[in-house]
Amino acid sequence: MMTEHDVKHTTFTLERTYAAPVAKVFAAWADPAAKARWFADGGDHELDFRVGGREVNRGGPEGGPALTFETWYRDIVPDERIVYTSTLSADGVLATVSLTTVELSPADDGGTRLTLTEQAAYLDGAEDPAWREQGTGCWLDALGAELGADG
Repeated sequence: MMTEHDVKHTTFTLERTYAAPVAKVFAAWADPAAKARWFADGGDHELDFRVGGREVNRGGPEGGPALTFETWYRDIVPDERIVYTSTLSADGVLATVSLTTVELSPADDGGTRLTLTEQAAYLDGAEDPAWREQGTGCWLDALGAELGADG
């Protein structure tokens, strides 16, 4: 039974293969306009993509809580790796704290293999880990659509 101050820890890994070169996939994470198209879902989005930089995405479902997803970039190796820590708050109340690693490598067909691993602490039952994994999968799919739309 979850009590008022429980913490649930999870780890998940998602993999995608994109028919785009590694440099193009990396650029879709680094370019503020591109990242807003596939990640922000119409919300208010800011991106300072550099080690020590911050990303903020504010939005939320119509009639639902105001969501703020705030990220700090900890390690960036161009065309290879992105490591960041994030928090998700709903109506100003902290719901999750996470560490995410995105690894990019060339796929056999000239495309890109992306592996995303997230470790998270879910606080006080404010977010369900299954929602996070599903939502992350949806924005990785949106990244694929963005890469396809780019030509």
